[in-house]
Amino acid sequence: MPRTKHGVPSKSRKKKILKRAKGYFGSRHTLYRPAREAVNRALIYSYRDRRARKRDFRKLWIARINAAARLNGMSYNRFIDGLKKSNVDINRKVLAELAINDAAGFSRLAEIAKESLP
Repeated sequence: MPRTKHGVPSKSRKKKILKRAKGYFGSRHTLYRPAREAVNRALIYSYRDRRARKRDFRKLWIARINAAARLNGMSYNRFIDGLKKSNVDINRKVLAELAINDAAGFSRLAEIAKESLP
């Protein structure tokens, strides 16, 4: 059986890693082993943080809605409960945008929420 050489495939594998490590500091963008470690860690962080970003934005929206609801004399949970009982189906992202950009519209929603609560 003839001898196989792995020069081309291994070089292309290394080039792929070093291309991803472009812009990293120090030996992380020039040497293969530190580059591989840095790239693998970066891929793990990016996977994790794509999910964490969704949680962070939800926290931010809730904080903004809570602040606007308290300006209208309600707490966040009573506001959301009132909206659900009055069958107003608006997600938190849109509510947060209303709280920032359209205070009159948000206060109208707060009035609707107050009316549906006992």
